[in-house]
Amino acid sequence: MPGALQTGIVLFSFLVVCESEPTHAGPDRMGDLHGQPRLDHLTSHWAFQLVNDSRAFSRADSFCRGQFSSLANLDQSEEQEGVKELLRQTGLFSPIWIRNPRRADQPVALSKQYSQFSALSFPKDSSEGFVRVNISFPALSSVSVCVRVQWNPGWNEVSTIFSYAAPVLNNEFQLRGQVDMQGRILLALIIHGKHLPYKASFPNDGAWHHICVMWRRSSGHWAIYVDGDRKDMGSETDTSRDIDGDGILILGQDQDSFGGNFTEPFFGNITDLSVWNISLETRHILALNACSPIDQEVLFSWNLDNLSRHPVVKEVQVLLFCPAGLQQMELQGCRTLQGWSDQLPLFGQTDCSDPLPFICRSSRERYLKMKQMSDSQNSQPSAFMNNLMKLSNKTQVVLGQQPSELSSLDQVSALLDVSVQALEDTQQEGLQPTDMVSLIQLLSLAADVPTQPLSDATHHSRDNIQELGHHFISVADSVISEDNALKWQAIKEVVNGPMDVVKSIDRMVTSLSPRLMAETDHLTIHSPNIKLEVQQQKLQEGSKGSSFCGPETEKHPNVDCISIPHQKIQDLHNNGFHKLTLVNTWYGSLRPLFNPEENITMVPTVTDGSQRYLGTVLGSSVISTTVLGDDQPVSTAVHFQLQHRVQNPTGTVYDPVCAFWDFDLTPEAGGWWNTRGCEVVSKQYGHTVCYCNHTTNFALLLQVYEAQRSPENEKALQVLTFIGCGVSLCGLLFTFILFIAVGVPKSDRTTVHKNLIVALGVAELLLMCSDWASANEAACFVVTALLHLFFMASFSWMLVEGLLLWSKVVSVNISEDRRMKLYYIIGWGLPVLIVGITLAVSVDEYKADGHCWLNVKTDTIWAFVGPVIFVLAVNAVVLCRVVMVTVSSARRRAKMLSPSSASKMQTFDLTWAVTRPVLILLPVLGLTWLCGVLVHLSVVVAYVFIALNAFQGLYIFLVYAVYNSEVRNAIKRIKEKRKALSFTNCSQPTSFLPSQRAPITSWGRCAPTPSSPETSETSGPPSSTSTSLVIKNESFRKESFVTFSLRPTSGNQVVQLTGFKPSGTT
Repeated sequence: MPGALQTGIVLFSFLVVCESEPTHAGPDRMGDLHGQPRLDHLTSHWAFQLVNDSRAFSRADSFCRGQFSSLANLDQSEEQEGVKELLRQTGLFSPIWIRNPRRADQPVALSKQYSQFSALSFPKDSSEGFVRVNISFPALSSVSVCVRVQWNPGWNEVSTIFSYAAPVLNNEFQLRGQVDMQGRILLALIIHGKHLPYKASFPNDGAWHHICVMWRRSSGHWAIYVDGDRKDMGSETDTSRDIDGDGILILGQDQDSFGGNFTEPFFGNITDLSVWNISLETRHILALNACSPIDQEVLFSWNLDNLSRHPVVKEVQVLLFCPAGLQQMELQGCRTLQGWSDQLPLFGQTDCSDPLPFICRSSRERYLKMKQMSDSQNSQPSAFMNNLMKLSNKTQVVLGQQPSELSSLDQVSALLDVSVQALEDTQQEGLQPTDMVSLIQLLSLAADVPTQPLSDATHHSRDNIQELGHHFISVADSVISEDNALKWQAIKEVVNGPMDVVKSIDRMVTSLSPRLMAETDHLTIHSPNIKLEVQQQKLQEGSKGSSFCGPETEKHPNVDCISIPHQKIQDLHNNGFHKLTLVNTWYGSLRPLFNPEENITMVPTVTDGSQRYLGTVLGSSVISTTVLGDDQPVSTAVHFQLQHRVQNPTGTVYDPVCAFWDFDLTPEAGGWWNTRGCEVVSKQYGHTVCYCNHTTNFALLLQVYEAQRSPENEKALQVLTFIGCGVSLCGLLFTFILFIAVGVPKSDRTTVHKNLIVALGVAELLLMCSDWASANEAACFVVTALLHLFFMASFSWMLVEGLLLWSKVVSVNISEDRRMKLYYIIGWGLPVLIVGITLAVSVDEYKADGHCWLNVKTDTIWAFVGPVIFVLAVNAVVLCRVVMVTVSSARRRAKMLSPSSASKMQTFDLTWAVTRPVLILLPVLGLTWLCGVLVHLSVVVAYVFIALNAFQGLYIFLVYAVYNSEVRNAIKRIKEKRKALSFTNCSQPTSFLPSQRAPITSWGRCAPTPSSPETSETSGPPSSTSTSLVIKNESFRKESFVTFSLRPTSGNQVVQLTGFKPSGTT
């Protein structure tokens, strides 16, 4: 077993917490791997662990995270007292790291940030171009040179980026480059005339690259950095002397003689050259790569005024990517506790790369639980741990030591390899809770390993990186398997939850993505519970959108998917990004791992009281995407679709909510679900489509409500609604046809009735079709708008009914023509205006979810309820006023004529006749839609609404047709016309001589018509006969007749005269 593994296997001893119970009286001292003391102190709520092993801030934060704790932040008084007591007892007075108050995760860049530089261009058409730095250099015991270079892709020969020649040696310090067979630019240093190997490299892609080189005499150490990464290093240099002073620094040429005889020219662009007489550290290189200046011991900073150049070298202006201003890199220092003043902590800022001791903080309960699990593991190791120790071939003494950290990818790879073997060998026994804690700790520490390249860059090492990725996912899959659901409950006091594993996967894969994708554009790692896919593409005009789906099944193909819209990817290209890397992950087994008894705290989405809220549960797989633009995290909008994976128990319904896991929300608990920036796009049976304006880990939360209606009730309501609307529509249709067919005299009242019937009839027809339209989102939206329009029109014409009644009784000084124009504006114009404004203001919240009607969960419903209440109120006032005026007028008239009981009845009849249409219609429509608005509250109200809606048409048929005097008179006139016209079937009449004073009249005899009541005599003897005379008066209209009925009775001739005058004659 390699030596790196010896240290790593220590992790699985699980003796990483403590070996003895600390007390309040004083801290416990424990030894770590390096012998430094680590001291613990407990308060009533917290456990503090002082790690007196100095580390950089990022490594300190990683260490605490690996212990399932965090750096102390001293935000609470109890925390301050605990830290102060721990430091007092240990006698430590040096600064210590504490957690920064800002968010743990730095904000990601939304776009690139550029700065303008003055650069020098070395044209390829001339090999004479050079630039001289006009400063005097002292002897240098240490030196660092940084420069930004844009290599000409068409040049493949050896080129000199800069050369420093001293009087004693021409090749005193020089940086050279050449193109290899793979199209890379290889870099090499010459120090004291010794040519170091070409090893550091960057792609010959025509882009700008930041190059830094450094040398230190004391150790002979040298290094080459490219774009912030150390690409090559060594120490095999002459340390007997400094780099000589009084030399000449030339850009773009090699000096074969002191200050002249130039060879091996450079072609391309150069800018931002700086020289220091110190050996820069990695943190300085990162700062310079991010365009943050380093003024310490600088000898030369880029300034064209201090340069002399050949005429062929031209000045150009370029835009370079500088992330320092956008990404809050830890260049200004990290937070430290410097000491105490008046019992209050004194905070300061220190360079984040400086090694300092630190304090890890965890809850007291977690600390004690970890100690209990540690003791259990020591006394009785699990099958997995025994197998692991057998594979590692190590003794319990070695395992009893505590690792400080994992320091290399080789060590991580060996640890993961042996872990996978142990998991396979103990698959039947399964994992114990202590095993899971150890593996989760391994994943966390492995994800924090520095991402420097492996010791060699061979093809074999890249294969090892991919194998490392597979093993990492395999171990994570074993931990989050559904078989371990009960064990997760056993370790919930130690581990925050399964999302800790998700976070480790995100960190690990994002960190390894450049190496995983070194030779491919697509990589998929698939395990039973996890599917990982890494995609890479070069951004250009017309770049396509990207999508990723979880595993396909025969039952649900491509149900769980996430995609980035094409326009968002094009925006990244427009913002200056060249390469896009997408890290997509699907987790299929997380839902059972969350505590089913732990309700997810969330405000119910249904707030109208229609359903009783029972709680919120995780109802889908978890799917995530991380977007890297040129290997830096960026944020963009995504669409995702997830299947509902929770079955509806009887009596409950679910309302899906789009959510993501926010690691910065309640960080002590590892984060919590958040819905900020996410919304539901559509809800379908069994799955939901969502939109979120950022990238992270997404899922569906299902809010559980107690069902108010059973499936049987829903089916019955649908059928009864259709039947009720049909009945109501028939009543309205018969009423409208009757108005047209019987020839009711045209009047403003009749016109208002017809418009009301049309509006209500169309609304009922749309209501019948609403269930069919609900299957199509667009059709349902249109039906909703039309229902809103025509039901509003119904109430508007009902308002017109009241106004018409007012104009007839109370205010009679408005002409009929002017009234009707106003009525049409109110009846149709007002509904169109209300619906239009509502759509313009709240089109996204206009329609309810699941059915075609206004959204009762928002204020949109008031666009209907408000006008309805107004109409009902106005009509109620109108009725009261009309009744008062009518009764008062009738009483005055009755007193003037005959104050009898008959006159009182006449007053009542008159009042009833005037107010009957509006008085009946007001409760019919009002009560119906009072139930309609409240229909979601109870199934009983729903049935009442259906019944009232069904009888709406019948009510209108009775009021406007059956009991309407105008309609009844019209029908009576039709009957009388038919009686009169029946005499035209008589025999030819006898003509009388015309006279000048009498009209020409025709007489004739005709047999009685049995169907005519006027010509039949049921009480007379059968032998009785009667004779009818029809007089046609030529001076009358053609429809004017006078008939005589001659019938003998008891010997006397009786003549009965019936006269008919058509309507409209005088």
